Amino acid sequence: MPLTDVECRNAKPSESVRKLSDGKGLQLWIMPNGSKLWRQDYRFAGKRKLLSIGAYPAFTLIAARKARDNARALVAEGVDPSEAKQEAKAARIAQEAAADSFKAVADAYVAKLKREGRALATMVKIEWLLGLALSDLGKLRIGEISSAKVLAVLRKVEGREAYESAHRLRSTIGAVFRYGIATALCENDPTVALKGALTTPTVTPRAAILKPTAFGALLRSMDDFDGQPTTHAALKLMAYLFPRPGELRMSEWAEFDLEAGIWEIPASRMKMRRPHRIPLPRQAIAILTDLRAIASKGKLVLPCVRTLCRHPA
Repeated sequence: MPLTDVECRNAKPSESVRKLSDGKGLQLWIMPNGSKLWRQDYRFAGKRKLLSIGAYPAFTLIAARKARDNARALVAEGVDPSEAKQEAKAARIAQEAAADSFKAVADAYVAKLKREGRALATMVKIEWLLGLALSDLGKLRIGEISSAKVLAVLRKVEGREAYESAHRLRSTIGAVFRYGIATALCENDPTVALKGALTTPTVTPRAAILKPTAFGALLRSMDDFDGQPTTHAALKLMAYLFPRPGELRMSEWAEFDLEAGIWEIPASRMKMRRPHRIPLPRQAIAILTDLRAIASKGKLVLPCVRTLCRHPA
């Protein structure tokens, strides 16, 4: 006779396992400790086998019967239900591991930075650095990566005497872990423990003009420069305004208010993606006024020699 839910609910344990049959191989095992487990008895390839379905009452009688029918259908198709269950479990574990792998979190972190409008050069550098770590850390679940595993990756970079890259890689990996913490995919940043573990790179200071007399000599050299007027103007504007070369090279007339003496660089060209205002001294205003006479027909302040529509390469 098929079981009823009342029978399943009221079944009492004994000193040994009690087995209540629902028919077609489905059984409810009453364990001595009081737990109740569904089991499916079946034959496959001439052998008697047992499939674990779940625990009652979390797995109801109706759900157990559905699982039984599915198992019998698999047997009819020549598939072992136990092996099918193990394969499904392995696939589920692999899918869960892929969702919180270091690569998945790194990809999500990179996508976030791109949405925030980080500069292309910055993104290229970050993705290059992460590429140094993905072969060793990419498939690992981010919450299971230890400081020792991260250090092993950094040591490989150090082994090429790329000490600065090793430090930047540690910082970038740490940023991925902090994003993982913020999104509840891991609980700590193992790169924190590696502070001081890497070889400090030798810093070579950039050459700089510090004396006013030397700076004056530089300006006089610019005055003697015999080249394109736009190149001459760009050299002087660099000395007066201290922008990054790319910010000046791609500047447009719409950014300048010569009457107010202000150059406003849009956020799209700034490294930190924030607009930047630079006050213009009278010398810079004079240079820009002369440039207008040369490039007044185009939108670029420093157009290419061949066309007014392109900035210098």
